[in-house]
Amino acid sequence: MAVPVISVAQMREWEKASWAAGRTVPDVIDKVGRAIARRLESLAKPGERILFLAGKGHNGDDVRAARKHFSPERGALLLDVVDPAQGLGKFLETVSGGGFSWIVDGLFGIGLDRPLDAQWRKLIEAVNGANLPILAVDVPSGLNAETGGVEGAAITAAITLTVGAPKRGLLKAAQFVGRLEVLTDVGLVPCPFDEELNWTVENDFARLPPRRPVESNKGTFGHLAIYAGSFGYHGAAVLAGHGALRARPGLVTVYPQESVYVPVAAQCQSIMVHAWRPGQTLPKGSSAILFGPGLAAPDLSDVMKEEMRMHWHKTPLPVIADASALDWLQSGPTPAGVIRVITPHPGEAGRILGSSAASVQADRVLALRELSKRLGGCFVLLKGHQTLVGRATGKIFINSSGNPYLAQGGSGDLLGGYLAGLLAQADWQNDPITTIRYAAWQHGAAADRLSETQSNWTVEDLSRQLGCV
Repeated sequence: MAVPVISVAQMREWEKASWAAGRTVPDVIDKVGRAIARRLESLAKPGERILFLAGKGHNGDDVRAARKHFSPERGALLLDVVDPAQGLGKFLETVSGGGFSWIVDGLFGIGLDRPLDAQWRKLIEAVNGANLPILAVDVPSGLNAETGGVEGAAITAAITLTVGAPKRGLLKAAQFVGRLEVLTDVGLVPCPFDEELNWTVENDFARLPPRRPVESNKGTFGHLAIYAGSFGYHGAAVLAGHGALRARPGLVTVYPQESVYVPVAAQCQSIMVHAWRPGQTLPKGSSAILFGPGLAAPDLSDVMKEEMRMHWHKTPLPVIADASALDWLQSGPTPAGVIRVITPHPGEAGRILGSSAASVQADRVLALRELSKRLGGCFVLLKGHQTLVGRATGKIFINSSGNPYLAQGGSGDLLGGYLAGLLAQADWQNDPITTIRYAAWQHGAAADRLSETQSNWTVEDLSRQLGCV
């Protein structure tokens, strides 16, 4: 199950409930240490050394346990830091010898709620200045886990492995947290809290994709209609179509503007391509509609925009609005019980709300709620770092996969097509919010897998990896 985002006080209550139920601090620390060691072994190549920095609290105990469970044949060095002045000298002497590939930060945990003195700040600045990737345990040292504020100085982590569940402050300080990962199976009792904001974990999709019946044909899995591609932006239609194919609906038809019909058709083999014309009816057996990718040419017909608005407000089929077409939508109700999804990035969300990308980023949860209310209670996939999925009411889910290399033109077109390809299929329409979350997670997980082996992958590479994780 998704993990709730909790406060520091709730984390303390959760721990107390675990001790009362017979779980023990040493056992939990041991499990945390094992998990940290496993993650480090996946990050560091054989022969690369790890420097462990352990403070005097339980955060330091976690790091000491990780050092104990780290493969003996791997190079590792532990520095116990109690006095920051002495710790600074030892640290500088140690790193000057070179040979380390990662630093593990366990100086301070989630209990820090006061400014650090000058000596601790100097040590943290030296750790950041070592120019080595840092894995922070539970919270980057110096960061307030409740508010996300910096207590004088804070570790700038590449990865933060937080224990049990994300703490609220970790979602407000991405520049210090880096990639946030959650260690869920650490021996605590099940989390006793039910919160509005929840962190997606891979096990949420353990039963997906649904099994396909043996006696089936292409008609069983739906027919997606995609309205995409205009002069100068034909690649978006191609990418949306290819993304849809990765979801494996029965049929996909793309309707580009006539001016780009030839380049779109030339790059689509198993996708049917027909130039859009006013008054065109949906293809037979249509089961979902996607519109918007690459419809950015300034001379687009007002007739097309009106037809897409009619689909949004009238058709009983699932409709996904993406990219430029988000600006065409009008507030108002949609048919009861239908699936409506928008997939804006912060700039597009800001335009819908009459504000700005900065305003959206300042409170992404509020922005998502307002977007959904304005557009008939639709589902919202608000893209960006830690993509959000939700609607005007109910729980909101944070996507946990993905990395900055997704910030490439065409990445969103691919996601829009993949999501629409899923929603074109009857089995994926039963639980739309899980389907939307799955699409976002697969998109990010594909990027993560590519980044493990190459740093210069493209959206075309992502298209081939999408859905394979």
